[in-house]
Amino acid sequence: MYYLGIDLGSSSIKLALVERETGKKVIVVQEPEGEMPMMAPRKGWAEQRPQLWWELFCTGTKKIIEKQGVSPSEIIGLGIAYQMHGLVLIDKNGETLGNSIIWCDSRAVAIGDEAYETVGRDTCESRLLNSPGNFTASKLGWVKRNQPKVFGQIYKFLLPGDYIAFRLSGIASTTIPGLSEGIFWDFHNNCVSREIMDFYGIPHDTVPEIVETFGVQGKVSAKGAEESGLVEGIPILYRAGDQPNNALSLNVFEPGELAASGGTSGVVYAVVDNLSAKECSRINNFAHVNYKKDHRIRIGKLLCINGAGIQYRWLLDNLKVSSYEEMNSLASEVEVGSDGLCTLPFGNGCERMLNNRDLGTRILNLDLNRHTKGHLCRSVLEGIAFSFVYGMEIMGSDGVQPKVLRAGNDNLFKAEIFADTIATLIQGKIEIYNTTGAVGAARACAIHETGYGDFTSIMENDLVMTHEYQTDQGAYLKAFEKWKKELELIIKAKK
Repeated sequence: MYYLGIDLGSSSIKLALVERETGKKVIVVQEPEGEMPMMAPRKGWAEQRPQLWWELFCTGTKKIIEKQGVSPSEIIGLGIAYQMHGLVLIDKNGETLGNSIIWCDSRAVAIGDEAYETVGRDTCESRLLNSPGNFTASKLGWVKRNQPKVFGQIYKFLLPGDYIAFRLSGIASTTIPGLSEGIFWDFHNNCVSREIMDFYGIPHDTVPEIVETFGVQGKVSAKGAEESGLVEGIPILYRAGDQPNNALSLNVFEPGELAASGGTSGVVYAVVDNLSAKECSRINNFAHVNYKKDHRIRIGKLLCINGAGIQYRWLLDNLKVSSYEEMNSLASEVEVGSDGLCTLPFGNGCERMLNNRDLGTRILNLDLNRHTKGHLCRSVLEGIAFSFVYGMEIMGSDGVQPKVLRAGNDNLFKAEIFADTIATLIQGKIEIYNTTGAVGAARACAIHETGYGDFTSIMENDLVMTHEYQTDQGAYLKAFEKWKKELELIIKAKK
């Protein structure tokens, strides 16, 4: 018997089949093999067709069944992970009202700022744990102001993962973590925020049915089965946004545990057991997958760094070297601190953790007589690592105390210098696991039956390596403090 996991991203949909008893990955497919189209009808807009997500999902399920030779009746549960902060609108017939406004669309920034001031900073920070920003609630508020005819036809608003669950089951539902990522959830009163709904003029009956994160959220309908190739009656057992799901996939559930990724951009996701939101203008706070409104406070603090792997990729493209491995080897020949060469890797747009400043990439103190390709490679790796640690210091002022950081076995964390620099500066080990979001979503199906203990034991089999920290931080701290000084000088000059 098997569980099927779905990871709906903005570039593709990945589906994973895992064994129910062991959690072992059986097969992973991606649809499409290239990238999904993204539409930008105006500058700063980003949209996708929800129907395309469903079509690709159906293609993927049929491909898994055919390739693996499994019977659809052997798939006994579904888990869904999805791109966060998107908005899908459906009418009373279940038809979508236009395209989805997805996570990277910025049209609602101004209305979110207006909500922050009008609803009140104290209310937003103490009850929503965030500024309304450019999240789902603000996108819905934008629709009301700018597309009143569309707004008048809304039956329910959905997040991207809610839409897949709706197409499977015919039931419009969502979760508390999902509502919190849309900035609809009032953590103080444990309910949908009346202040946000009233400010944006959103009728309360457009909120989907709220279901548990783990458990039977709905079952595949006859129509869902016919279109997807699955069997009618299969339960949907789990749903979460991509970053909380990535943390779950890495066995991050409790305070002191952090998940990280270092792709084009970087993410650090930390779990805490309190509702402190001192840094909500620089860090986002959402209900984690194991949050329980009555007795278990588990908040995921999300730090995003736009300028991360894109910086190292730029270096690869312009140094005329053959691979990241060659760059890592060149960097390893240089001592900690890169002989004074300092890189600020913020060249990929405004950085939220820097209060939405766009500082650009800076390569400082370059000495044409001493510095080589190796110095550049090490300086960039250190600069990206320092930006992660800088962000974790901000998180620390809001109660995050890292004990262990877990990451997938890909991208920047393959570079030993990068991982060792972070581990040594935070004085915590970094564990690298061979897992993915789709695999994690599939494995999460078992949690409602067997709990978190079995999930943790399954994860142990995916451990690839552990980066231990060096107790002597001297050279690392000296380089980091110099990097921070350069950053703060530039920030001061930008004011």
